[in-house]
Amino acid sequence: MEHGLIAEGSTLEQLATGGTWNEGPLWIPEERVVRWSDIPGNRIMRWDAATGETSVHRSEVEFTNGRMRDRDGSVVQCSHGRRRLERESAEGELTELVAHWGEHRLNSPNDVALAPDGSFWFTDPDYGIRQPREGHPGEREYGDCRVFRWSEADGLTSVIDDIVRPNGIAFSPDGTTVYVSDTAAALDDGPGHWIRAYDVHGATASGGRHFASIEVGLSDGIAVDVDGRVWSSAGDGVHVYSSSGEELLFIPVPEVVANLCFGGDDGDELFIAATASLYRIRTTTREARFL
Repeated sequence: MEHGLIAEGSTLEQLATGGTWNEGPLWIPEERVVRWSDIPGNRIMRWDAATGETSVHRSEVEFTNGRMRDRDGSVVQCSHGRRRLERESAEGELTELVAHWGEHRLNSPNDVALAPDGSFWFTDPDYGIRQPREGHPGEREYGDCRVFRWSEADGLTSVIDDIVRPNGIAFSPDGTTVYVSDTAAALDDGPGHWIRAYDVHGATASGGRHFASIEVGLSDGIAVDVDGRVWSSAGDGVHVYSSSGEELLFIPVPEVVANLCFGGDDGDELFIAATASLYRIRTTTREARFL
């Protein structure tokens, strides 16, 4: 195991609790807050670094899940209930980005990542239309679950179609690899409890291959740091892998972890969205970004 990824003297700290299934954490630097989803609670939560207080950012949000920052500072997020990718401006205005692939509605967009070319790549499993606590009952109108790419110039295209239940997504620091987790084992849809890697060629992806397996629980949300290490959620905590798939570090967490992100004033704090709580631990690295 590699040492030195956790800052000296840093330990896991619980920042907030009281959620039902916490997901999609994102650091908002201008506000110095972490924003995350309590999906079954149908609300977006907010933890303030200045005060340490937790509050509700928005309620009745149609079961939002993963989110990211766009280059203009707005937040792009996945909506299970509206079956769409949407943008929230700094003023709080919501705008639909994409909800259909051809004539068919999307399933329930789950997580989204900013690609080097400024496009948005997002996963579209069906959890929001088959689990009432995470959305509304519905049909898979295009028939399966995929990873899509969207840009204003190009519209929506399918980029990955060989993952049973695509979930978390993140890019390598140089943008040549995209990592996608498969959580098919969650509802016995298949054996998937792993992360796959794909070569990125501009607006397409190919060469899908196994990257790493999570043996306890599932790899739900993932993040990649500036040195190409992959930080993955799991049933027992956070697992960190080298770019070659070797496990380097395990951070135990007392609740099932759903997702994670880097943030804080120096970008070196790892925020962990677990079942009911939000945790933090200081690291010696930062997230890879294309801003």
